[in-house]
Amino acid sequence: MRSFLPGLLAASSLFAQTAIPLRVDATDAPRRVFHVQITMPAKPGPMTLLYPEWIPGDHMPDGPLVQMVGLVIKSGGQTVVWKRDSVNMFAFHVDVPAGATALDIAFDFLSPPDAAGTFASGSSATTELAVLNWNQFVLYPLGVDADKLQYQANLKVPDAWKYGTALPIRREAGNEVEFQPASLTTLIDSPVSAGKHYRTVDLGTDRGAPHFIHIAADSDRALEAPAETIAAWKNLVAETGALFGSRHYRDYHFLLTLSDHVAHFGLEHHESSDDRVGERTLVDSALRDNEAYLLTHEFTHSWNGKYRRPTGLVNGGHDGGYDVPMKGDLLWVYEGLTNYLGEVLAPRSGLWTPEQYRDSLARTAASLDNSYGRRWRPLEDTAVAAQTLYNAIDDYADYRRSVDYYPEGSLIWLDADVLIRQKSNGSKSLNDFCRAFHGGPGGAPALKTYTFEDVMAGLNAVQPYDWAGFFNQRLHSTSPHAPLGGIENGGWKLVYDATRSELWKDYEEADKVVDLSYSIGIKVKDDDATIVDISYGGPARAAGISPSVKLIAVNNRQYTSTVLREAVQATAAGKPLELLIKNGEYFEMHRIDYHGGERYPHLVRDAAKPDILSEVTAPLVKH
Repeated sequence: MRSFLPGLLAASSLFAQTAIPLRVDATDAPRRVFHVQITMPAKPGPMTLLYPEWIPGDHMPDGPLVQMVGLVIKSGGQTVVWKRDSVNMFAFHVDVPAGATALDIAFDFLSPPDAAGTFASGSSATTELAVLNWNQFVLYPLGVDADKLQYQANLKVPDAWKYGTALPIRREAGNEVEFQPASLTTLIDSPVSAGKHYRTVDLGTDRGAPHFIHIAADSDRALEAPAETIAAWKNLVAETGALFGSRHYRDYHFLLTLSDHVAHFGLEHHESSDDRVGERTLVDSALRDNEAYLLTHEFTHSWNGKYRRPTGLVNGGHDGGYDVPMKGDLLWVYEGLTNYLGEVLAPRSGLWTPEQYRDSLARTAASLDNSYGRRWRPLEDTAVAAQTLYNAIDDYADYRRSVDYYPEGSLIWLDADVLIRQKSNGSKSLNDFCRAFHGGPGGAPALKTYTFEDVMAGLNAVQPYDWAGFFNQRLHSTSPHAPLGGIENGGWKLVYDATRSELWKDYEEADKVVDLSYSIGIKVKDDDATIVDISYGGPARAAGISPSVKLIAVNNRQYTSTVLREAVQATAAGKPLELLIKNGEYFEMHRIDYHGGERYPHLVRDAAKPDILSEVTAPLVKH
């Protein structure tokens, strides 16, 4: 943590009994402008104010500081000069004048345009809706525990807009809402969604906790979720109750945003989740299937990530402030286990069929089993270096590796789950670990940290084994092949054939790509014919093709996805394959030495082994 000793303030005297008034005027949200006013308690002398930098769940220092503009600080109506720290760009130094008891702070926040950015720094507003993350709208005093800082938030939204949030409400009047005082930790952990086209669905109460999904969209049509999808969301509530055995929140709110013009991602919070997908995701079956695991993943984080969290990923009040760097060493638990559980909960709740789960797992397994970057970069390094990888471009991603602790985490935790089931003769599973490790008494939000040793002890309490050796081998290995033990010991095999699964088609349609990674080794953006990436050890690269070039023609015929697929199919009959590309200002013809036709991954049953994988995806609750 950076230190600015002249700015340190004593929380016990100045902030202990005071709720800091925070007013956000979002009536200009359709123009992507938010107006902020803060009345900050102060006393004469040096003071340092911080803008949140390390945002929980983002795993990187991406507080959108560059979007904060128009900062003016006054006291008693007189302007107070502020000075940005020359090392920490997120720190502002002021000299509070004699006799002052508060600073009146005003600034605007500009949401980025049209789907730009990622996570907390991403585009969050259109003419029809907005998602408000409070970290964008606050300053806080250096040296004060964020759990002890209380903020009194007030929000004004455009006329006729509705909203949803987990932040408790004190009173409402027209288009203005006053929230109950909350700690800075809780405030930043409680986003608000609002919009003109809005729908709230009650998902029922389980173990005393109500559950809701608030849907904001760019059109009324987009809100029309199929009845079976809503039923599956309700099943998800029941399945998580059965899996974890308790709930560590007062109530839970999914904030689902449907727009093609905001950044797309999911971000976990303790009592809610910020989930953003394309506008037609609920009304288009391909898009719906492609995004089916998003809510299950983010919901799981309420237990694994918010209630139980690695010590290195704790900031806010628990370590001081949001200028405290996070350490990603255990992201393979925080995100990897969550990824596994989120994918398993999809078929358990009915958002996917078991076959769709297997098709998704096959895609994951194939991607990692063919990743050239595995030859030099161990999985743990993708977690340690997470803050550098989230914003990495697609170009040479196969060589660089990405945030692989998500998908490879799924493979490793499946392997562990199958191993527990085998060694216990079916009497135990990873479900037992989740209930013991993430369960507890439940109730209001709480934080219980863990270390590597804690996770190993938790697993050994369920099923004795050399779990430290198991995970260390998988975390530190630079083996060229992925850990497929969970699939193979679970009674299935990874194979390739010329048929695209329906889920594969959904993925290609949603991402607008033609993915030929396991044949000629390229992935093409279908709308502009850009080769977005290549398989580093594949035939296309061997022929001299690089990523980020334009595919102009296939065997002298103008590129279309159909022309390309049919030409690849024809290679199985010995037909040649030549690609004309545009690389910068130059055109190049490349002949690809490949004769295998199209290849797409699938899982097929291995009848010689018990079908444990089907046991893994079986519902825990009768629906």
